[in-house]
Amino acid sequence: MSETASKLHAKHYADRMVQIDSVIEQNERIGEATYRLRIAAKAIAESVLPGQFVMIRLSGTNAPLIGRAFAVYDVIRTESGEAIWIDLVYLCKGVMTKALAASPLGTAVTVWGPLGNGFLNEGCDRLIMAVGGIGQTPMLLLGREALGSECYGSPPRANGWSEKVELIYGARRKSLLAGVDDFAQSRFEVTLCTDDGSAGVRDLVPNVLAKRLTELPSGERVRVATCGPEVMMQKVAQVCRDASASVVCDVSMETPMACGIGICFSCVAKIRQDGDDPWDYKRTCVEGPVFRADQIYW
Repeated sequence: MSETASKLHAKHYADRMVQIDSVIEQNERIGEATYRLRIAAKAIAESVLPGQFVMIRLSGTNAPLIGRAFAVYDVIRTESGEAIWIDLVYLCKGVMTKALAASPLGTAVTVWGPLGNGFLNEGCDRLIMAVGGIGQTPMLLLGREALGSECYGSPPRANGWSEKVELIYGARRKSLLAGVDDFAQSRFEVTLCTDDGSAGVRDLVPNVLAKRLTELPSGERVRVATCGPEVMMQKVAQVCRDASASVVCDVSMETPMACGIGICFSCVAKIRQDGDDPWDYKRTCVEGPVFRADQIYW
């Protein structure tokens, strides 16, 4: 690769993805309008990093025509430890997700990935994952890697980089909370909050996080990872800024995508830059979806 080409090449461009034709092996409801989908995708399961995503579409149909982006929720292994399957968790609300929810086992799908940059595995004393809506989906792999119970990537990257992992998970009501047992069984400290008080505390995720940060020991290195509605993530980022300069916040953007491989420029986000212009558009599918909170021009 020439020097010029090297400068233009992004680490997370989609030339490192694989495309797999597979079938739906599991498609179960795990919450209100929320489903867990399992497909065999060995090459993706072996190489995916926490926070990366895949694009998926129903094979042999043009309705819907384009795929949809889903974070890889879980990697499922055989008894011998071989990574074979990936699980995706989705909320049934649009044309594609309604079609997926209605698809019987054995339905053919095409999936391509892993895509995006994912979360860094930087060391800390405590990782707090602050999520809302369907924003819990990239966090199971992240928390497991942080505690050292799983390794991800090819070759596997370093794990066990946080002593403690917490999940603050909010939704409008209890029935919309999905996958809570998965996080609890992974030895995360789980705090639930709902708008109506039907589960956990009656409060919003940013408020719960702000209170939690005041309770932590002085000098503890804290990383916050957030995903969910943009207004929630913006408030989480503000809470982290107000709490301490030592609280690092990573944001996983949920910008709608059409291609997932950096061609269509439909998933751009405003990212701060040096120079005369305070921000420029960056594609969440190749420069993201994970950005440092202070990079985002909200």
